[in-house]
Amino acid sequence: MGFFDMFKLKDINGELEKAKSINGSIILDVRTISEYKDGHIPNSINIPVENIESVASKYKDKSTPFFVYCLSGARSASAARVMNQMGYENVTDMGGIMRYRGEIER
Repeated sequence: MGFFDMFKLKDINGELEKAKSINGSIILDVRTISEYKDGHIPNSINIPVENIESVASKYKDKSTPFFVYCLSGARSASAARVMNQMGYENVTDMGGIMRYRGEIER
């Protein structure tokens, strides 16, 4: 990864298309419960970043494909890093819902 790669914005829309094409993938919203209730990507589940360790009690298979997002991308990056440290092998940080152009579920 080059120096300028760290400034590239993640493409949540493209990553979401990948998630939809992978059987058994989990779309994980790591925002707060109230943020999630205000509007989220359809079929996503909510585990706030401060509770990310609880993913282990719900998803035992460490090869499960996870696609993680938050509001701007900071919390999703943190959650993905923690999940990788927990041994999850297939975690994609999609970035922030602020850049999402699809349907919102409430």
